[in-house]
Formats: sequence, structure tokens, C-alpha cells
Amino acid sequence: MTDPATTTAIRVHLPTHLRKLAHIGDSELTLDVPGTVTLSAVLDVLETHYPVLKGTIRHHGTDKRRAFVRFFACEEDLSHEPHDTPLPDQVVRGTEPLLIIGAMAGG
Repeated sequence: MTDPATTTAIRVHLPTHLRKLAHIGDSELTLDVPGTVTLSAVLDVLETHYPVLKGTIRHHGTDKRRAFVRFFACEEDLSHEPHDTPLPDQVVRGTEPLLIIGAMAGG
């Protein structure tokens, strides 16, 4: 178990439309996540640093993922995993980023 006082630097890749909304220049940013590194913990830190993103990735109140947003890490779709599941070790070590992707629909 991770010490809650410890933070881990996590690399996060955001889609262009969310970067523009939050005025983030680079496609990838680094967030210091306290405690156990879960998807929920990363999103909490992201929304704290960039409040304009609150409600764009997950719904207000329920914190459920929005329909056209997907989460990937280490070539795996984490979109349907419980948000309190620890992220893969490669993400925690910083060798792989957490990818937040805007999904496409239509044909």
C-alpha cells in the first residue's frame, strides 16, 4: 500500500480540445498524484489543477466517464475498469503515460 503522504509523478496525455479548453500547451503534462495511483486519483488532481475540465471527462456528481472519453495505458483500454483500480506499474513508474482520448462515433 502506498503512503498517502507520498506523491507520484504521472504523465498524462490529453486530447487537443481539452488542452485548448484548459490552455495547456503541451500534449502531455505531469501531475503529482498523492497516495495510490488510480484513475480517480489522477482525474481528481487534473480537475483540481485545471478546474475548467471538471465535468468534461466525467460527469458532475456521479464521476462516471463521459460517453465519448476513453482511458488507455500500456496499450490497454482502461475505460471500463473501476476508477479505484491502481493504474499499471509502467504508468506509476513514469515510463508510460495515461492517455485520455476523445472517442469518435459515426461512419
